[in-house]
Amino acid sequence: MSAPQASRPPLCVLLLPRTLESFIQREQAEDLLRAPGVIAVDPPRLRFGAVARMPAALGDAVAARQARRLLGELRAQGDPRVFVIFHPVQYPLARALLAQCPGAELWYSRWDRYELAYDASEATRARLAELHELAAERATITYAVSEPLVEQEREAGREAILMTTPADRFPAPEPGETVVAVSLGHLGWRTDWSLLRSTAEALGDRLVLFLVGAWHEEECAGDPDFLACRNHPSLVWLGPLDDEAAARVILASDVGIVPFRVEPFNDAGLPNRILKYARLGRMTVSPELAGVKTWARAVRTAGTAGQFAELLAGYAGARARPDLELREWALAQTARRQNRPLWDRLDELSIARDS
Repeated sequence: MSAPQASRPPLCVLLLPRTLESFIQREQAEDLLRAPGVIAVDPPRLRFGAVARMPAALGDAVAARQARRLLGELRAQGDPRVFVIFHPVQYPLARALLAQCPGAELWYSRWDRYELAYDASEATRARLAELHELAAERATITYAVSEPLVEQEREAGREAILMTTPADRFPAPEPGETVVAVSLGHLGWRTDWSLLRSTAEALGDRLVLFLVGAWHEEECAGDPDFLACRNHPSLVWLGPLDDEAAARVILASDVGIVPFRVEPFNDAGLPNRILKYARLGRMTVSPELAGVKTWARAVRTAGTAGQFAELLAGYAGARARPDLELREWALAQTARRQNRPLWDRLDELSIARDS
């Protein structure tokens, strides 16, 4: 006498509208997938939206073929008891699956007003509204992300569970310990990428560095420190911005930096960005460059990468308490004031009279 056939394990099947990596409800799906009986299925080759836009009879026939093919794969793993859909365009496939799995449940996630989509035609909106009604009527469980969506189901005489969306995968650095720095200007061969890499690695989640300006990959080709900086999450590459936008980024920052290499080309210069930071009440942190000390009121210098990171960390939260005396000093550094010796000589030569 042959041994009785072992019963197949029950399955809950998440019918993903996108691959898991690009799915907007990825966190919820990943949480459910911790259960051994929950599995996820990627969308079919012929997408859900294309099937939903077909004439109803043709769409149902395509969905039935998709369902037979999918069930062949699922039944090798277990007995499907629950199918979960996340958009009404998935209902034709879900309906075909349910027809071949008597007693199975449908769960329906309602996270948007799909039938009012901006990019949908009137005909598509009507079809989405129809599919939504069919899915919501058939579902054993409908769960929605907001109170208005739950209320709409109640007004239609149906029950829905309020289940707001999580953001488990979204980074959450400690805001009270984070320093927000900004670098304004050229990002290429004069930039000390080793310094920035060491600083980012030392501070980790405690650093946000806005890089405002064009970066020149052709000047840094093959530099492993540059490549590490390009990929480090603490460095936010904003590209070139006009002055109005750049000023707003500085306002959102605690401190400015001059990330130049310590070498003769950079040593004697006076980066104008220091004054721009100071006009908004932000100090500058710089390597030990001789020229920057011309504006010693606005700059603190560091001799090592470790000291540079330490100085930056000390400015965490400074954006909420800008240095107004520094700002007053910077606003006084006008072109007329700096040109005073030239104006005096123009006056002596009777070329111009200073008004």
